[in-house]
Formats: sequence, C-alpha cells, structure tokens
Amino acid sequence: MKILMVAGARPNFVKIAALIGEMRKHPEIHPVLVHTGQHCSNEMSGAFFSELDIPCPDYDLGVRPDGVRMQITEIIQGLADVMFRERPDVVLVVGDVNSTLAGALAAKGLGIPVAHVEAGLRSFDRRMPEEINRVITDGVSNMLFASEPSGVENLLREGRPPESIFLVGNVMIDTLKRALKRMRDIPLPTLESLSGPRGLPDRYAVLTLHRQGLVDDRALFGRVWSVLQWVGRKIPIIFPVHPRTQFRLREMGIEQAGGNSCQSATGIHMVPPLGYLEFLSLENRAAFVMTDSGGVQEETTALGVPCLTLRENTERPITVIEGTNTVTGLDPENICREVRRLLSGDTRQARVPSLWDGRAAERIVRVLLGHFEPERQMLSARSDVATTAYKDYAATMKGGWN
Repeated sequence: MKILMVAGARPNFVKIAALIGEMRKHPEIHPVLVHTGQHCSNEMSGAFFSELDIPCPDYDLGVRPDGVRMQITEIIQGLADVMFRERPDVVLVVGDVNSTLAGALAAKGLGIPVAHVEAGLRSFDRRMPEEINRVITDGVSNMLFASEPSGVENLLREGRPPESIFLVGNVMIDTLKRALKRMRDIPLPTLESLSGPRGLPDRYAVLTLHRQGLVDDRALFGRVWSVLQWVGRKIPIIFPVHPRTQFRLREMGIEQAGGNSCQSATGIHMVPPLGYLEFLSLENRAAFVMTDSGGVQEETTALGVPCLTLRENTERPITVIEGTNTVTGLDPENICREVRRLLSGDTRQARVPSLWDGRAAERIVRVLLGHFEPERQMLSARSDVATTAYKDYAATMKGGWN
C-alpha cells in the first residue's frame, strides 16, 4: 500500500513525524514523503527532520514563497507530476497550510483519494487564510481524521458522511510525548545561552507571534507590542521571532541585532526560530505562554502550562474547554487582566483530552489499512483511468490555478 504524504511547514513536520514513525512498523505500507518547500530554511524546517527522526523526503519540490496564489499553483503542479509518477493508493495531508490545500487539490484533480489529518477544526473566521484552507481541504477529502470532538461536530454540520469521519486524537501529541522522553536524556545547552551569559531566568514567559492578521496590521501590532512591553517589565519574555514578524518589527524600528538580542528596557528577549526540542523545553519550563499559534495551544494543554491566545477566536476549543488555554482577544486591557491573573497564581483547572494519549497515529494507520487494503488491487488496475485524468488535469493546469 503506497501512501503519499505532503508536508511543507513546521507544524506539518511535527504531525508527519508521528505518522511516518507508525508506518515504519508496517512492512505492507510504502510511505512516500514530499516536501513542498513552503518553509525552506534550516531554521524553519530543516532541523526538524533530524530532531524528529524524519527520513529525507523522497521529493523536494523546492517551491519558494512568491505570493500565496503563485505558491499554491506551483505546488499543485509539482505534486501532480509526483502523484502521476508514484500512483499512490491515497494522498495524506495534514494541518491547514498552503501545502495542505495544494496536496488535496492535486490529488482530487487526479482522482486519488485524500485523507486529511486534523480535519474539521474551525475558527469560523474566514479572514484567516488557514480557515479557507481547512474548509476546502475537508470539502475534497475522502477520509477525515479529527483531533477533537468539535471537529466531528463541524464536519457533520457541513454535511460530510458520518462514515468518512474518524475521531482519532492528536498526532502532534504523539510527537510531543516521544520528545519529552528524549529531552530527559539529551542535554540542551543552547537553551542556557538564549538570554545571555547568565542563562535563562528562573521564571519567564514564552511568546510566539506570526499570524498575518496581527503582525501585518501595523496599528494593531503596535498596540499589542505596547502591551507586551508592559508584560516584559513584570516577567522576562523569551520570544523566538518568526521571519515575517522580524520583518515587521524592523519596519517599526525594533531591531533583532545579531543572532540574539535583548530588549533590556522591556524585558523581551528576542531570539531566532528554535528547533522543536529547544522550543518544547522552553515551553515546558515557562510560567505561561502567549501565542497566536494553533499548535502551541495544543502543546501547552498537553504540558499543563497556562496559555494566553492573542486572537479573537480559536479553532481548537478543546484547549479552552478542557485544557489550559484562554483566548484573550486583542484588547490591551483584557490581555493585561489575564496576565495579572496568571502572575498572581490564579490558574485554571485543566486536563489533557482523553484521546491525546500518544496513539493517534496508530489509530490513523489502522483505519487506512482497513480501508484501502481490500481496494488496492482494484485501484492499481485502473492505471489507464489515472493516465487519462492526469493528461486532462495537466492541460488544465497550464492555464494556472483559478
């Protein structure tokens, strides 16, 4: 059974690591990994392969950021060529980035079944590019693997067949649990130099910001940054800076000098993007985390670390209902109020969701084997149909993605 997996951004690799690790236990599965190149630097993706024990990709499309529409078009075209060459039984996509959408559309155009891991998550905010990617990907997928009950509810509400939906848990937590075991045995000396020769403070907060809706709005980002400066005077903040955010900070006159920089007047310690194990260790030791990332909301819930989500909504409500997450919105007064609450020691009771047990990838692979193995010979026999579909699709794609 051949499973073609598409990945292109850091969150994808965390999920793919658990899935490919599970597939290695099954000799009847032939995984094919395609890296689209969406995150191409070593800081943003390369280090994840070695840290998470992900094999080198079978294909690297090398597509570089050049506008969302052009990027998606190039990824679809590259993936269509790979899929035609490999003839997979199923294409598996994860998450909600541009590579996820492109992988689903390329497979759909060739008549190849699509499996979406992390299906059904909804922020109900169509201004978010990720929300559009989720909705379209789910709309063309044949198998929908949900990480939490809200995903199942959303998919049923949208009219998806119940037999196509599987509540399997969260593959990110599979990877996290394995990483925690490694962290106990592997020293991470680079953490000790993040904030200068004195090392990490005993008590600190962690910050991540990268969403276009926040960092690309200069007025909004300026207001939030003023709040963060206030927070930094209450507790040191370790801030791994995303490339997009770094560019916006420079526009605002806030430089990240050299590799490491400390905004000493505000207590905000800006550092380059971190590897997975480094960042996980940083999260695990933090007093609390402030973020606009979806994955960080899940990681902090699994770690039991308080999280403040600097957004107006979340597509992961289980992290609020059962976990450690609080959605603050972007109002400065509300952010300050929530920070004061955490600094006073007022933290909410929380628990890890029941299926976030480190076995989500096992459940997904079991479902895939049960679904596709009886059909494998039939699908392979339809190569003439696949050839016709590819030729028609390739001709359409010459005109660009519309």
